[in-house]
Amino acid sequence: MLIKTKAIVISSIKYQEKSLIVKCFTQSDGLKSYFVQSAYSGKNQSRGFGKKIAYFQPLTILEIEANHKNKGTLEHFKEIKLATAYQTINTDIVKSTIVIFLSEMLHHSIQEEEKNEDLFTFLETALIWLDTHEETSNFHLILLLEITKFLGFYPDVSEIEWNFFEMTEGVFSPLQGISCLSEHETFLFKKLINLKFDFNQKVFAGIERQILLKILLDYYSIHLDGFKKPKSLDVLKEVFA
Repeated sequence: MLIKTKAIVISSIKYQEKSLIVKCFTQSDGLKSYFVQSAYSGKNQSRGFGKKIAYFQPLTILEIEANHKNKGTLEHFKEIKLATAYQTINTDIVKSTIVIFLSEMLHHSIQEEEKNEDLFTFLETALIWLDTHEETSNFHLILLLEITKFLGFYPDVSEIEWNFFEMTEGVFSPLQGISCLSEHETFLFKKLINLKFDFNQKVFAGIERQILLKILLDYYSIHLDGFKKPKSLDVLKEVFA
């Protein structure tokens, strides 16, 4: 079936000498993996794939035309072009580091091969916001928390006044159980829950961001089977140190 859709690049892996396997989160069909033959050679110049190798960088937003056979095998692009040309993400070291980290997080988090248009729209809007704003220190924290709404384990905030957050059930508690955050950690987590992209980015100190990032990674680990912490985590910590 020939499909025209927007797609966000999640990962690209070099295959043999000159080809790529590209995993995308598509607006039309959720996760899809594509085989791009001779991506590093001139053979695909007529279709533009060779010239557009940079299109397969993490979290690039594409418009694609592709043959979807939906048989669990690799699909193939027919045409590709940029849906959004980033202005700063690829040249700003902080933003590019955030994007690499988030692409790894999404790679290990989005596991269902089915359409999730609301998640796609959220990610597209968030990435454009990142590209067009300068103060982005809390972006990755807010994004990771918001994504849990679409993955099914966003914290239950009905009793947010309690002093401890229980990680396994995702609820707030008046008592500190074995799987609860400390009172200080819970205080920081509550601040994050109430944060939006446009809010003051200086609301957290650097060490507080590190604490919140660890909380979020642990929270993902508890609620997602087979979740792996990104290899780019150390690089992200360096950037925000």
